[in-house]
Amino acid sequence: MSIVMILVAGLCAVALAWWAFRRQPTNRASTAQATLKAAAPTAHPASRPVAAGAAPAAPLEVSAPVEQRPAPPELAAFQWLKVQDLDAQRRETLLEAIKGIPRPPHSLQKLLSPEFVARASSAELSELVMGEPLIAAKVLSTVNAPFYGLHKPVTGIGQAVTFLGMNTVRNICVQYMLAEAFKPRLATSQKAFDGIWRASAIASELCVRLSKALNLPDQGGLSTQVVLGFVGHLSAASLMPPDALNDWLSLGRLERAKREQTVMSLSAGEIGGLLMSSWGLPEPLVNGVRAIDRVLVTPTAPNDTVESARNAVSYLCARLGERLAQGQLQSLGGYNPFQDVCADTHHLNEHLRNPLLRNLPGALASAEVQEAMHQMLTGETSKKV
Repeated sequence: MSIVMILVAGLCAVALAWWAFRRQPTNRASTAQATLKAAAPTAHPASRPVAAGAAPAAPLEVSAPVEQRPAPPELAAFQWLKVQDLDAQRRETLLEAIKGIPRPPHSLQKLLSPEFVARASSAELSELVMGEPLIAAKVLSTVNAPFYGLHKPVTGIGQAVTFLGMNTVRNICVQYMLAEAFKPRLATSQKAFDGIWRASAIASELCVRLSKALNLPDQGGLSTQVVLGFVGHLSAASLMPPDALNDWLSLGRLERAKREQTVMSLSAGEIGGLLMSSWGLPEPLVNGVRAIDRVLVTPTAPNDTVESARNAVSYLCARLGERLAQGQLQSLGGYNPFQDVCADTHHLNEHLRNPLLRNLPGALASAEVQEAMHQMLTGETSKKV
């Protein structure tokens, strides 16, 4: 009996040894696979190479950095000057020159105050405009011109607000209040002034439409900043000698900035900021206006969000307003900002890839925007947009 028990125990030991031997390779293989898996780099969609020029498969996230391409040589070589970059003598000469530009009516400050822009009713706007009879008459004259394509004559500021909206009427008021400060001293300057006024009207109206379509914050303030962005260009038209004005307005933004800095020490946008500060306009408003022209030379930042989007839309509207006013563009039909590639738009195209502006091409192509621009350019309602 003891022999039998010994044999049974021996067989059990052999069976256990065989079972342990069969399990050992499997465990070693599993451990090796786990080690390799832990050591391998984690795949991430952002690490996949993207072909040059390929469009992203999905809208960019807010945190996703926009790829920055090398700037064109002429843009890379240009140094944008600010007032603090000037020596004391040039700064004093420039400040003395802008003192000769008269101040606009005092009511401009109220019209541009953040509180008024944010909370004023149409009745309050009408009351403010009617307090400046000359401005009111000019506003009504402008509203009834073919430029705005109204089908019925408008006889009161309240009606103008109803037909065109508060933002458009406020911007017309700002334009005429500024006109009181800017008068062409020479007949040769009149063409430049006319071109700037027309460009500012087109640009501000385009901004009203686009900011609404894109649901940007403070739409009224944004379109007014676009109007004020032309203050610097009006200043340049006042300060530059006639020979420098001959083809100045037809140049691109970069070439104009080069000429402005050569003739006046600063570009038009920087001079406009100085002038508006001397008028006592709110500094946040002045800084917002300065930022528009600086888009020309400002790369995107990793966390660009709302302000970048607002500045990009303002710069785009100003540039399109100028090109439409100059006849360099006949309409916005078929216009795609991402196909408009040049030194003037190099950094703009980076800013326009802000996720907040993902619907910009569709907004530009919309029937509402196309019809509004057609009316402003022709004074007629198009049958087909």
